[in-house]
Amino acid sequence: MSTILNTNGSELEIPAIKSPKNFRVAIVTAKWNPQVTHALRDGAREVFMKAGAQEENIFQYDVPGTVELVYAAARLVKYAPVDAVIVIGCVIRGDTPHFDYVCQQVAEGTAHLNAQGEVPVIFGVLTVDNLQQALDRAGGSLGNKGAEAAVAAIEMVDFRDSVVYDDMNLEQKG
Repeated sequence: MSTILNTNGSELEIPAIKSPKNFRVAIVTAKWNPQVTHALRDGAREVFMKAGAQEENIFQYDVPGTVELVYAAARLVKYAPVDAVIVIGCVIRGDTPHFDYVCQQVAEGTAHLNAQGEVPVIFGVLTVDNLQQALDRAGGSLGNKGAEAAVAAIEMVDFRDSVVYDDMNLEQKG
């Protein structure tokens, strides 16, 4: 296992993907604040590559903004043969309540998709007070939240694959 810098300053282990040839992931990135969102996306890609994913099975999609992440993730969950979806965005607080509305919509939408239990949808959205806080979390002094989202995706796919349902009886593989 290799490691990445976690936002709390410690090293975060990158788990190996159990079936790297079959592992397929979608990364949906908001175009708003691209200096931040692209760094987060690149951090996630780097983790997947280090974990053993095949480059052709890492799918990237861009959407206009953070609110649109939920629609894109919902479409991918429903129609794309992927093991996980990561939504990546950056919302910086301003002088209006717009920040609150956007953050609430994407958080609730992502939670709803996860509650459906089809495919893990990982929340890689920064909600910060200023640009410096975002940069610190997008490969700066506090690590890369995109990389952490990729680790979470791998771990949730492993979780999904470790649980077996047989006529409503819950068992754990391995």
